[in-house]
Amino acid sequence: MLKKVPVVQVRIGMFLHGLEGGWLKHPFWRTRFLIRTPAQLAQLQASGVRECWIDLSQGDDVAGTPTPPAAELPANPPAVVAAAAVSFNDELAHAERVISRAHEAVKSLMHDARLGRAIDKHDCLPVVEEITQSIVRHHGALISLLRLKRCDDYSYLHSVAVCALMVSMGRELHLPADEVRHAGLAGLVHDIGKASLPAELLQKPALLTQAEFALMKTHAEQGHALLAACGLPPAALDVCLHHHERLDGSGYPHGLADGQISMMARMGAICDVYDAITSNRPYKAAWNPAEAIARMASWRGQFDPALFSAFVRCLGLYPTGPLVRLDSGRLAVVLEQNPGALSAPVVRAFFCTERRTRISPQRLDLACPQSVDFIVSRESAEAWPVGNTDSLWSNGYATRVFGAGGAASARSGSLDGITG
Repeated sequence: MLKKVPVVQVRIGMFLHGLEGGWLKHPFWRTRFLIRTPAQLAQLQASGVRECWIDLSQGDDVAGTPTPPAAELPANPPAVVAAAAVSFNDELAHAERVISRAHEAVKSLMHDARLGRAIDKHDCLPVVEEITQSIVRHHGALISLLRLKRCDDYSYLHSVAVCALMVSMGRELHLPADEVRHAGLAGLVHDIGKASLPAELLQKPALLTQAEFALMKTHAEQGHALLAACGLPPAALDVCLHHHERLDGSGYPHGLADGQISMMARMGAICDVYDAITSNRPYKAAWNPAEAIARMASWRGQFDPALFSAFVRCLGLYPTGPLVRLDSGRLAVVLEQNPGALSAPVVRAFFCTERRTRISPQRLDLACPQSVDFIVSRESAEAWPVGNTDSLWSNGYATRVFGAGGAASARSGSLDGITG
C-alpha cells in the first residue's frame, strides 16, 4: 500500500517508493529502498524534494495517522516530455549532469547484477527519461559528449550511449512513445550479462583470444536469463539477447538472419557497434565518427539498410567532432548537423593547410545559401599539427566530465574480436 507524504515527515524505518519531481532534482539514482541511516534521511530532507511516496507494506507509516486507502503511482512517466529546443552549447551543460547520474545508475545496476539481485525497471526508467529529455532539447549534444568517454569508463557509459542512440533512432522512426521508452531501456540494459564475466576479461588491454571471445559471447544469453526474471518489456529482453545477430546469419548467439531478427534488435546492433568503434578501447583507438559511418555503410549483410539510413539521419554524415577539410583549404571540426542537409553541417574552421598553422576560429554554416565552402574530405588529426581538437566543439565539458585530456589514447587494431 502506497502513501504520499511530505518529506519532512519521513523517518528512519520508512520504505521510500518514489519521489515527486525530476530524477536530477534529488540525490538518489534509485528511489525504492528502506531508509536505514541518518545520512540517507539527511540527504533526502536536504534535496529540496517536498513530497514522496512510501510503501506501508515494506516499512513504517507516519506515526499517529490513520491507514489511508490504497494508492498507486503512475505506471510509467511519459516517454517524451514537451521540452523546449535549446542550442547545442546550452544542452551540453545539462548533458554533463545527465551523464554523471546515468554513469552512477548503470554502475549500480551492474553491481546488483553481479550479486544476483533483480533489476527493477522502475530504477531504469528515470535514467531513460532524462536521456530522452536531453535528446528532445537537442538531438546531438548528449550523444556527442558521450563519445569522449575514457577507456576506464567504457563498460558503464557504453550502455548510456547505446540508450541515447536507441532513443534518437526511435524518435527518427516516429515510433510510439512507449516504444521509444522501451528502446531506450533496451539500450541501457543490453550488456547487463557482462556483469557475469570476469573483470580481467572485460578490461584486457589487447584483442581477445578465440577462447576468450567465445566466453565474451555468452554475455547475451546470460543477460537475457537475468532480465527474464525481472519483468522487463519483451523488447528489452530481445535486444539483450540478439543485438549481436547479423542479417547474413553470421552473428550470435543463435545465428538468426533477415526477418528472424526483430526491428528493435536490428536497431540495437547498429547503435552498439557504432558506439564501440567510435570509443577508445584498451586495444584500439576510436575511429573518427564520420569514418565509422562510412565504414559501417560498406559492411554488406550486417545491418538493416533502412534502419541504418535512419541512424545516419540522426547523426548526420559528419557527426559532431570529426576533423574535415574544406574546399577553401582550411581544416574544421564539425559542430552540429543540419537535418535537411546531411552533407553540410555547421563547422568551426581553425587551421590553414597551406601555411600549416592555426588561424582565428570561424563558425560556418555550410548549409547557408550564402556559403561558398563545402567539405571535400575527412581528415586524420594525426596527419596535421592540430593537437586535441575536442575543445573546439565541447566548450570544456569533455575535460570536466571525463577528466584532463578527454578520452584516453589507445593502440590501433582491427575490428576482429571487438565486442560492444
